[in-house]
This record gives sequence, C-alpha cells and structure tokens, in this order.
Amino acid sequence: MEKFRINQFIDETKQEDKGQGLFELETPRILEINLESQIWAKMGSMISYRGNIKFEREGILEHGIGKLFKKAFTGEGAPLMKATGQGKLYVADQGKKISILNLYNESVTVNGNDLLAFEPSIDWDIKLMRKVAGLLSGGLFNVTLKGTGMVAFTSHYEPLTLLVEPGNPVYTDPNATVAWSGHLVPEFVTDVSLKSFFGRASGESIQMKFQGNGFVVVQPFEEVYLSQQS
Repeated sequence: MEKFRINQFIDETKQEDKGQGLFELETPRILEINLESQIWAKMGSMISYRGNIKFEREGILEHGIGKLFKKAFTGEGAPLMKATGQGKLYVADQGKKISILNLYNESVTVNGNDLLAFEPSIDWDIKLMRKVAGLLSGGLFNVTLKGTGMVAFTSHYEPLTLLVEPGNPVYTDPNATVAWSGHLVPEFVTDVSLKSFFGRASGESIQMKFQGNGFVVVQPFEEVYLSQQS
C-alpha cells in the first residue's frame, strides 16, 4: 500500500522552484524569497532559509528620525527585520494566506499588521488613523508603499477585492480591512444603530468609508490587535 508512505509525503510537499522571480508562493501560506542582496520582512516571520543570509533587527534610525517618531507614537508591534545575502528565505505569518503585488510606479496602503515583506526599492511611510485613535484603543496604523518593486501582505483566509467607484462608496470594518489603493484616503464613520451587532467598547460601530476610484481588500475575519486588547 503506497498511501501515506514517506516518499509520497515528500513528493507532495517538497519545495519546488517555480521560476516566478524574487517572490514566489511556495504554498498559499509560505513565501519563498530568492534573495540576491537585501529584503525587508516582518520581524519573526522567518521559518527557514538556505544559503548565506544575515538577519538584523531594524535599526533605531534605519529609516530616518521621522519614521522612528511615528513608530514610537503608534506603538506598533510588528518591527521589520533586514535580510541580507544570497540564498532562499522562507517567511510566513501565523498561517495567514499570502498575496503578492508587483508595483510599477504605483502605491498601495497595507494594514501594518498584515505587511509581510517588500523590496528595498519600495518607499514606505507609516500612517496613523488619528481620528479613530480614541475609538479603537490607540487607532490603526497603516503603511503606504510606493514605487517599483514587490510587496507581500497577508490575510486571514481568502481576500476579497472590492472596486471603489465615484458615487458608489465602499464601507468596511476596520478590523477586516487589509489593503487599499495608495491614493485613497478612507474616512471613519460611526453608526450607533449598529452597536448591538458589533459590541465595540466604544458603543458605536466604526466603519471605514472609501470614495473615489480604486480598490479595497477585505478578509473574512475581524483581526483584533494587541493595542485593542489592553
């Protein structure tokens, strides 16, 4: 009986080169990075590697004093690590599904907790949703990435992308919102009539409202961040 033999298991699960370039989805939940020089990844996301790769925690002034102050202010708990060298690096984040975007002089905003990895050629900046800070126990921080290069982000289960069109805004739950077009600036609105459905500590249902032209990515899961649990 060949079923469940070791060789069969190896054949079904072994790593394979797909020739997709720098970022390669080895499985829907494991990202292979064919490292040739340097990459930024979420701290603690490395699960395996082969080759000559050095890992460093993001330096205090690695990205400038401005970003340092923003990170201190947001209190975000997902610092970056820098991987340098040549080899194959495998990263993942709590079994979440991984999506890859190859930006060509474009921009995208990603929830800070869902950003997994990006190329050094990508310029990035932290955006804190100050208007909602008092309602979501510290607010939400997001990272706007722009330029040319690859970006990988995660979602709980399969993501859904909704198109935003003029005159037809899209409303989302902040805890289920993963990413959106970099040029879109969401508004925060509250609906007291929905408080019994959501049960938020603030007593109101907080929604993100997207208007204009673009897209927004949501996940079938409400992610509760550490700052909201305290």
